[in-house]
Amino acid sequence: MGVDYYKELKVDRNASDDDLKKAYRKLAMKWHPDKNPNNKKEAEAKFKQISEAYEVLSDPQKKAVYDQYGEEGLKGQMPPPDAGGPGGASYFSTGDGPTTFQFNPRNADDIFAEFFGSSGPFGGLGGMGGGGGGMRGSRFSSGIFRDDIFGSFGEGGGGGGGGSMNHGAPRKASPIENRLPCSLEDLYKGTTKRMKISRDIVDVSGKTMKVEEILTIDVKPGWKKGTKITFPEKGNEQPNIVPADLVFIIDEKPHSVFTRDGNDLIVTQKISLAEALTGYTVHLTTLDGRNLTIPINNVIHPTYEEVVPREGMPIPKDPTKKGNLRIKFNIRFPPRLTADQKAGIKKLIS
Repeated sequence: MGVDYYKELKVDRNASDDDLKKAYRKLAMKWHPDKNPNNKKEAEAKFKQISEAYEVLSDPQKKAVYDQYGEEGLKGQMPPPDAGGPGGASYFSTGDGPTTFQFNPRNADDIFAEFFGSSGPFGGLGGMGGGGGGMRGSRFSSGIFRDDIFGSFGEGGGGGGGGSMNHGAPRKASPIENRLPCSLEDLYKGTTKRMKISRDIVDVSGKTMKVEEILTIDVKPGWKKGTKITFPEKGNEQPNIVPADLVFIIDEKPHSVFTRDGNDLIVTQKISLAEALTGYTVHLTTLDGRNLTIPINNVIHPTYEEVVPREGMPIPKDPTKKGNLRIKFNIRFPPRLTADQKAGIKKLIS
């Protein structure tokens, strides 16, 4: 069962923007961890949940997805068709089929700083009724929240000192990261992935509109799992916030024959004891479709490894160079030997 964001903020489903702001202001001031030094762990969890609830319910797009599909649908556990996504692209597809962008809640301190302004709660809470969420401010440092500062305000957030608002540069939304599954063949030869994304932009009049774009990713030969490809500021546009970067992270799919170890490729061959003792020829099809024939005339013991130079993965900085192919062996020993077989083996190795 998903989290009930309305219950977290103590508002009903018809709550207005002002109702949401008042509810968040009251609860955030009450549960901020620096105001609860003796109960910090519980306060941190509560503060995070309150911030997440406010982020969703104060954003019409996220709220619409949540109202229809709940927390699970919003976070991609039950991908809703045609539902808009948070912070960045909402839906994309690759050659491997459709994938959803999951909702990644923003940092709770960032939401708090954006709501109250960069000078903190003592910068004049009385002015928030006109849209404190639009105030620009940097993330609070932990030392700024002292009990005496919180003590000068009621939970209702009444005005405090006369400190002036310190308007800095617009805050940039946190990056949105998504997996980009690639086969070992893709990473060996290189490939092009095209992503269809949908995101919100704000026109000159301040109106939000949805646009679709095609992003092209040129996967280079030899790229490893964890390689990041960044599309700057391709997240949803919001007033006074620099859009998030959209980041794709290479994820390597399992292969039926090869495993990867850095720039090397590893393959394991199952052979009989007779083949291990008398010689064996390895036949392999490479990731780019070539057929390799590798005769092995040495005795193959359980830890034997045949190394074929330059038949591994391309090295990203210089794809003309490659790692090695390492062939390991799984020797099938017979459950028993006849007397003649034992005599034959003794004769062979004597």
